[in-house]
Amino acid sequence: MAITIRIMSTHHVGPTFVLVHGSGSSSFMWAPVQRELALLGHRSFAVDLPGHGFGAQYPVAYQAPQNLDAWAVEPSTLAEVTLQDNVGMVVDVVRRVAQHGPVVLVGASLGGTTITGVGNTVPELVDTLVYISAWSCVQRSSPVEYMQEPEFADNLLAPLAALNVGDPAGLGVGRANYRTADPDLLAALKAAVMADATDEQFRAFLNILQPDESLAVMTADARVQADTWGTIARTYIRLTGDRSLPVAMQDRLIAEADALTPDNPYDVHTLDTSHVGFLLRPAEVAGILDRLTA
Repeated sequence: MAITIRIMSTHHVGPTFVLVHGSGSSSFMWAPVQRELALLGHRSFAVDLPGHGFGAQYPVAYQAPQNLDAWAVEPSTLAEVTLQDNVGMVVDVVRRVAQHGPVVLVGASLGGTTITGVGNTVPELVDTLVYISAWSCVQRSSPVEYMQEPEFADNLLAPLAALNVGDPAGLGVGRANYRTADPDLLAALKAAVMADATDEQFRAFLNILQPDESLAVMTADARVQADTWGTIARTYIRLTGDRSLPVAMQDRLIAEADALTPDNPYDVHTLDTSHVGFLLRPAEVAGILDRLTA
């Protein structure tokens, strides 16, 4: 008599990393990290927030040769985009991704306000929150409010006001000319955001940036909520060479959140790199994310 033996195997469902970009950026920035995550066997989904990625606005006046006078008054498609629009979009992504297993929600820089909003809204769908030198507002309502605080004094953003084109209040956006050829402005921008890159790497990064970012997103109330957001496991990756969101401010954000929910503190990791320099060290970033799943 023949005997059939069926061997049952169990398949561990790993997490999906949902990656949220910062100001003036898009899903494109995450490509190096996504490649490293894939080599470690992880799924990832990089979000384009409303009006970003292929939905971004690059007027003809922004191209070369530039017409800065015309561009200064060009209406922005991002003027009406709110933080809640960003949060709502990522909530929809998280709902779909959560059908396939755990969700690790990662935000960089201004993307921190969006992942905070998602954590406030659907904490039951997010297994871990990860902030990479990102805003997680607690005592102050928005990044703009925190920028008035002493811990922000070490930033190098002040000279970059000369990059601005048009009236932000009238346009409803901050508009930066990342295609400037001014060597002093380029040097100041590199020092502020990517000091540890080569000039060639820095210019390559500039060419994936988009010029507009919504003021409504930067000024909206983005505070964490202890009874929702505060219940989710969370990690903060400090960037000690950051001169856009200085490490003193990063440490303040961590301390404020830990004081709010002392039984659920941040798991803190540190990289000695600049605000977007972590994109040049994607294997290390992916390694930190990978260890969160152990």
